[in-house]
Amino acid sequence: MTSVRAVVVDDERLAREKIGSMLAAHLDVEVVAECADGVEAVAEIRRLKPDLVFLDIQMPGGDGFEVLRRLKGTRIPAIIFVTAHDEYAIRAFGIEAIDYLLKPFDRRRFNESLRRARKRIEEGGRTQVPERLLAAMEQLAGQGGANSRWNRFVVKVRDRMVFVPTSEIDWIDSEGKYVRLHCGAASHLVRESIAEVEGRLDPGEFARIHRRTIVNLHKVTEMYRGFNGEYIVALVSGETLTVSRRYWSKVRHLGGTK
Repeated sequence: MTSVRAVVVDDERLAREKIGSMLAAHLDVEVVAECADGVEAVAEIRRLKPDLVFLDIQMPGGDGFEVLRRLKGTRIPAIIFVTAHDEYAIRAFGIEAIDYLLKPFDRRRFNESLRRARKRIEEGGRTQVPERLLAAMEQLAGQGGANSRWNRFVVKVRDRMVFVPTSEIDWIDSEGKYVRLHCGAASHLVRESIAEVEGRLDPGEFARIHRRTIVNLHKVTEMYRGFNGEYIVALVSGETLTVSRRYWSKVRHLGGTK
């Protein structure tokens, strides 16, 4: 059995220990280094030339994408991105990372990622970062700031991660620390607060109409006042939503928007 030399990169000690403990069950995998920041990660990857890297995305000294940019021109190992945020999972998936682990992950999901990594290593070993991949990372890096707008969500469907374009969303409602995306007959639960989602959506396309509700303005057929004095938004799906008094002043000029 071919031995796999792995580097674990995460600024959280407990996260590194968790990955290490899960790898301990695989006798063919040797952890040759643990790194707590991006600068150390780049140096150790260049020095040790491992077969596999578990790469945290958010950490000091450069995020996971910055680590790959600094390795431009070198042959890189198989990469498994590790992240606690769905938005970074989108970026990792979009640049064709071998796989990613969305925290908190279990042993089954971890073993599946490791299986894919082994297959990648057996098929081709290390490969150079292609120019188109670097170009995509540069573009994504410019979209990852605090003021960036989202144009799609990543949602879990069984064991897959599926992209949902914002154009397909009719409306969004809050469920505690989550939001539910309503897309016609389908709905998806996403681990984000409604305030965070509101701040990342284009205000020209989406509007907050209630403390728990955001609506896609392109899906609105009419706005009117109900019998009880409440303002109502009607959607192309046939759904009707209530506009609270707090938000009516912000959206009343949009009556009839399609």
